[in-house]
Amino acid sequence: MMTSKNRLSTLFLRTVALGVFTAAATLGLEAQPAPAAAAPAQPALNLQASLMTPLDLASSSSSSSSSSSDSDASASSRFDMSPEAAMQPPPRRHYRRPNYSDSHTNPDGSNRYTFMVGGGFVMPTGGTHNYASPGWKFQVGGGRNFNKTLGVLVQFDYDKMGIQTKTLNNQLALYNNLGATDQNGNQLSQLNGYIHDWSFSLDPIVNYYTSDTWGAYVTGGVGFYHKATVFTIPGVGTYCDPYYGCYQYQADQPIDKYTSNAFGVNGGFGFTYKLSRWSGARLYGEARYVWTDNQPRPYDVSGKTAYFNAFPQASARTTYIPVTFGIRF
Repeated sequence: MMTSKNRLSTLFLRTVALGVFTAAATLGLEAQPAPAAAAPAQPALNLQASLMTPLDLASSSSSSSSSSSDSDASASSRFDMSPEAAMQPPPRRHYRRPNYSDSHTNPDGSNRYTFMVGGGFVMPTGGTHNYASPGWKFQVGGGRNFNKTLGVLVQFDYDKMGIQTKTLNNQLALYNNLGATDQNGNQLSQLNGYIHDWSFSLDPIVNYYTSDTWGAYVTGGVGFYHKATVFTIPGVGTYCDPYYGCYQYQADQPIDKYTSNAFGVNGGFGFTYKLSRWSGARLYGEARYVWTDNQPRPYDVSGKTAYFNAFPQASARTTYIPVTFGIRF
């Protein structure tokens, strides 16, 4: 009997211990925190920055300000921040000299081809001044500009001079002594005359000063010169028209003529004035010295030689100064 009671006590104690252990385990599981829900991804934080002290923050701010000023300085070096540039609409940038490449313009902006026309007066010099008087001239030409400084021109010049009165009087007496007569068979009472010298020349030109308005240049060259000296007497010409009939008019008639061909040189300087800043046309004025190598022939009025030369000055070397005004474009 006692044994049965002991067994019952032992079973009861085991049951109570198991219940206490089960209850303790249950309470332990309920005390653990529930797992947290997955949080959205956040940018990684700079732990070093989060742990920086106020002194470190001030140092970092100073370093950032220095870096910003350096980048500003670098940007200002790339852009022109002057007051003049401020007036230019963005983007502000540096521009270089324009480069032209069309068929009529050189890379520096000058005209590739040039043409000119002008006129002026002629002043005889040296030995020519002893018998010739001032006259007038006409000039036309064109050429190639290699750049704003250097070019070359091909020119045609027609220079006409008169003959001095004392020379005409001497020749009038000479012709009367030789038995010259007018168209009516009378002795000569009046004598006129002129000298013309036309030429083709090749003339390099150097523009040693050029601005938006003014320019200055030197030029010179070599060419072929044809000189003609003509003496005339007053005469009467007759012209007949099928509707109005015939009528007479005063006309000079040549009685003596001399020609001489020679090579010559010229050289001088000039100035230009540009009509507009956007125009290629320029007014010009120039003065040159011309020397032609005419070969002198001896005086001979015998009539027994192959030529008759009553005016040897016509074949003498010729010098004169032409002054020309015109337009170049």
